[in-house]
This record gives sequence, C-alpha cells and structure tokens, in this order.
Amino acid sequence: MRKISGFTLAEVLITLGIIGVVAAMTMPTLINSTQGAQYKAAYKKALSALSQAVTLNVALDEWNFADLDSDADGSYGLQTMLNSRMNVVRTETDAFDDAKGDPYAIKVNSSLKGGGVPSVAAPGTDNVTLFFNDGIMFTFPNDVKECTLGTDETGLTDAKRGTLATNGCMGFIDVNGIKAPNRLIQCDAGAGTDNDCEIKSPTDVYPVIFYDQTIMPNSVAARAVLYSK
Repeated sequence: MRKISGFTLAEVLITLGIIGVVAAMTMPTLINSTQGAQYKAAYKKALSALSQAVTLNVALDEWNFADLDSDADGSYGLQTMLNSRMNVVRTETDAFDDAKGDPYAIKVNSSLKGGGVPSVAAPGTDNVTLFFNDGIMFTFPNDVKECTLGTDETGLTDAKRGTLATNGCMGFIDVNGIKAPNRLIQCDAGAGTDNDCEIKSPTDVYPVIFYDQTIMPNSVAARAVLYSK
C-alpha cells in the first residue's frame, strides 16, 4: 500500500485565511497608489492640453489669455477659445451634481498644508465649467478678462499673483470630473512650502493660474505634483 501525504483541511483553511488578511491589508494601499498615479498623469495631460490650446489659438487667431474680454462666450472669451481648440462635450454655467447626485463641492482638509483654496470654490452662476471628452473638467470665472503680467515677464511673484487674483485669472482642474473624491490637492507631509511638500496620495482637484500664453499650478501642492518625477 502507498501512503499519500497532503495538506489537511485545517491547514488549507489557515493558509487561505493568512492570504486573505495580507490581501486585505495591502489592497487599499495598492489601489490608492494606482489611483494617485492616474490622477497625476491626468493632471499633467490637462495642463499640457490647455497650454496647447492657447498656443494654437495664438498661431491661428493671434490672441491669448491677455486679450480675453469679460464675456466668457464672447468673441474673445475663454469659453470661445477652448470650445474652438479642444473637444468640449458639456458646458455648465450653474451648479451641478456629482456622480452620487449631491451638489458638486470641493473637499478641503484643513489639517493638511500647502493646499491653497481655489479662487473658484465651487461651480455656480459666477463661473463656467467645461467638460472635455477625456473626462477632465475645467472651471473658471465667467467674467475672466485681460489675464496678463504686463510688459514685465520676469516671473510670477507674489505681487503679480495677487494682481492676477484680482483680475480673476484663476480656476481649477478636476481630472476625473464629477466622480469622487473631488478633493483639493494638498501636502501630506512637510512644511507646506515649495521646498518641503510631500505628496503621498495625489487627488483629483488642482488649482491653476493663467496669463498671457501660460497656464500653471496655483498652489504648493499642485506644483509639487507637476514637478515630481
């Protein structure tokens, strides 16, 4: 007679239980890491697409953010520019619902650093939201106009950023539209400065500032995501 050895039912169940516990501990981290990488890639793609749109508009129609008039959908409106240079599939000029049917709102964790509240706090009657065919949305004030640094192009200092804020040349990008988490990007660790901001879990909402032929991040955390490897 041959003796056949193997695992007992108890041993198999214990092994499966251990595998299940390990999987339960590691899967959320893996999912968050994957989503974070997707948000980061979509954010960089959105900034690139918007930059290409204004560059193309300058090449074809010879006007940029500095020439914007106060009518979002006028002859020199920002909405006019983006509608003609990008694939816009939906436009909202009022508040709208998120994917769960609740009013869309940006979540901000006040305990984190380096976030910066977007100039457009939430879509409503004072702003325009454009949805692009890749699921990204861009919200900006409907009276945005003359977004420029003027003749001095030496850089975006705090004073110039304040001037642009007064002119309303700010907005935000949500890289996955109305889908959750709708959370403003903020530093997860560090002092919340340009030299000390760690982003462990990128989210989906990024404040931006735009002027002349430039669009760029408008918070420490947003800059950290863009310039990180």
